[in-house]
Amino acid sequence: MTHQILLYLHVIGAAVLFGTGAGIAFFMVISNRSGDPRLIAHVAGIVVLADTVFTATAAVVQPITGTLLARSAGWPLLEGWVAVSLLLYVVVGAFWLPVVWIQIRLRDLARAARDTGEALPLRYHRLYRVWFAFGFPAFGAVLAILWLMLDKPVW
Repeated sequence: MTHQILLYLHVIGAAVLFGTGAGIAFFMVISNRSGDPRLIAHVAGIVVLADTVFTATAAVVQPITGTLLARSAGWPLLEGWVAVSLLLYVVVGAFWLPVVWIQIRLRDLARAARDTGEALPLRYHRLYRVWFAFGFPAFGAVLAILWLMLDKPVW
């Protein structure tokens, strides 16, 4: 594969990770603010699907295209901005993987509340707070990786 094709695929993957992450966060927060288990169950179902189809696919493709791109450009993987990007990618994964499980649980708890006509349980609200908190370091790390990819600082 040529360098330009790898670069294109890598940038598309980064855009998908950034865009899907921001979109998912926005829709989950807005639906949660409604307090309506029907709406939350519906939105959370879409969020889980989007994370599975888009985010997971991009998350697998990014390190592959990134490694091939680094080799093509002659950048060492374990030095400088590339190494920091890889470390931040691990940070993103460490926060994203639990978030996926939490989103599934939030969806299931909202569906149960919807189906029984009850309010969202305390467990839902506790999990939502963890989900919300985990988004900040993950999203911050994605932003840092994007900056590193664009600036390629020399240290």
